[in-house]
Order: sequence, then C-alpha cells, then structure tokens
Amino acid sequence: MLVESGNIILYKFIKNVKNIRNVKEDGMGFSRLRQMFSRDIGIDLGTATVLVFVEGRGIVLSEPAFVAVDTEIDQITKIGKDAQAMLGRSSNKIEIVRPLKEGVIAKYDVTQKMIQYFYRRACGKSFIHPRMVICIPTGISEVEERAVIDAGIQAGARKTYLIEEPVAAALGAGIDIFNPVGNMIVDIGGGTTDIAVTSMGGVVVSESVKVAGDKFNEAIARYVRRKYNVAIGEQTAEKVKIQIGAVYEHKDAMTMDVKGRCLIQGLPKTVTITSKEMLEAMMEPISAILDSICTAIEKTPPELMGDILKNGIYLAGGGSMLMGLDKLIEDVTGIKTQRVKDPIKCVAIGTGRLLSLLDQFPDGGRIDLSRYRG
Repeated sequence: MLVESGNIILYKFIKNVKNIRNVKEDGMGFSRLRQMFSRDIGIDLGTATVLVFVEGRGIVLSEPAFVAVDTEIDQITKIGKDAQAMLGRSSNKIEIVRPLKEGVIAKYDVTQKMIQYFYRRACGKSFIHPRMVICIPTGISEVEERAVIDAGIQAGARKTYLIEEPVAAALGAGIDIFNPVGNMIVDIGGGTTDIAVTSMGGVVVSESVKVAGDKFNEAIARYVRRKYNVAIGEQTAEKVKIQIGAVYEHKDAMTMDVKGRCLIQGLPKTVTITSKEMLEAMMEPISAILDSICTAIEKTPPELMGDILKNGIYLAGGGSMLMGLDKLIEDVTGIKTQRVKDPIKCVAIGTGRLLSLLDQFPDGGRIDLSRYRG
C-alpha cells in the first residue's frame, strides 16, 4: 500500500510539473518553481569557441565551435573537441565545419544542433526549459539576430535573449557600465572585433570589423608560405599565434619550430620562426583593427571622450592576448590601454551576470540595458 501511495504521489507531482509551462511567468510562484527545476544559461557563441555559463554554477563548458558531418547520410557525428581533433585527418565523407562564420550563423541547422548539444551537456534534462542569453557581434542585421533567437528556441530555450559581445565583456570584467561615464571596450574574438563605447547601460558608439583571430591565423599561414615555401595547416598557425604571436617591437625574440609541407619538393619540412617575424606577418589584420578603433574614437561625443582618456581602453577576447597589442593601441591612439582580467572568459561571465536581470526584460530578444533600473 505504501509503495502504491508513493507511486500515486509521484505521478501527481510529475503531472503538475509538466503543467508548469502554462503558469504566467510574471507570478512569484513560477519564479520559485523555475529556480527549483531549471537554471538559466548564458552562452558566448563564438566563431572559434563556445562557452556556457549556468546560473548558480558558473562556466561549466568551453568547447571549440567545430562540428563533424557525415556527408553521405547528412548526419552530425562529432561536436566540439572531438570534431576539432578530426580536422585535416578525416576521410572525404566526413566534413569538418564551423557553423558560425565571422560572428554570425552560416549553417543554421548545424548551429542549432550544436547549441542543443552544449545545452544538454551543461544542464542535462529539466522540467522547465531555461531562458538563454546569447552573445552577438555589434552591428548584425535583424535577419541575423532572428536566426540566433530561433536557433536558441529550437535548441530548447524557453526564451532567447541577445546581448552585444563588448557589453557582456564589460560586465564580465567588472566595469560599471550603468553610470553616466564613458567606457570603451574592444573585444577581439575569433571571427570579429567588436568595439563599443558604453554609458548609462547603453551603447553610444559601436564598430565591428570581420577581422580577428581567424584572420591572424590566415596571415601567419600566408607569411610562412610566402617566405619559406612551406604550407602549414590552420591548427599549426593557431599554435604559432598563441606561442610566439607578437605585434609590438621587443628585445628578446622567441622562436618556434614549425612543421609543414615543402611546396617545392612536396616533402615534410621544419622551419624555425621568430616572434619578430610575426610583426610583419600580422601587419595587415592588425591595421584593420586599429583603423576601426580610430573610427570609433572619432565618432565618440567629446564628453565621453574625456572619460575614456581617464579610464582608458579595455581589451577583451582571445585575440587581445597577442604580445604587445595593448602597447600598440596605446601608441596609435594616445590612450592608455589595458587587458581585462581573464579576457577569454569575461564575455561568458558577463552573460552570467545578466541572468539575474532577465525578469526586467520579459519579452526576450535584444537586451537594452539602458532600460535597466537597479
């Protein structure tokens, strides 16, 4: 009898939980139930890397944005690190794709599956679908925004919210963007570099250029090909960038042995590259980023420019880790420049800090923090 009674209670409990979705979200009861059975999540949906922040737990997942697709049956076989490990090593029937290109969705169905996979890995199954905050580059079109929102909903989100990457980076770095003070944030990711001047929770000036970490890799590969007649792969160029990448004059040069294929003999070849060579290799993409920063400065109102001269320029994103980039920007602009604490994770941390504010934005979509009333 006790077992039977327990089963009846469990059945009624599950039935009631399944009906929770019909409760209006503006009620206190729903809010308490949501906290019990669901945790909202923030996603830094980068071109190169995806980071997932879970409410109450912090960053729980960081994976490369790679997907392996079996072209014969049109089916995804691997996602994340497992797919990246197959890059350049898979058979012809397996295509390794990056579903986001230059900060926006290039392959919608694959992106939706990737978000769903990471969401389930981070949160598991929940009775109530979570709300999801996803980062976007500044200046993307309404169509591109809608694609991100729809991908989040299809992946399992109850509602999808969007926040611009430099704003999330500022929040994650602990910068107070709600005061009437101007702050300039430069977020250099994998596909785009996003520049924003914020004040009172809003973005006053924004610039976005489709030059970032991926273009750095391409520039390094071109340089090695041109100077040494050696072809290297994307992952090798990435390692060169991380280990000896530099964009500013320095005394002690670092070296790295790079293996590739000789274009003349067609045989394996190893060449030694120095960090001083990186100054020449990455001149073109770095110049494009510097031009965009200068353009943003020119558009900034004089009152906010005074604040930026006082507070400086903040650098975020994996691309900001290049040796000497902060000094180069400071030399070009005349404004002190500093890298934020934990530049790779600060965007994801910023989305996490937004989760506590979502009740003030019940409609979903793009979050306008100038409407926030703390």
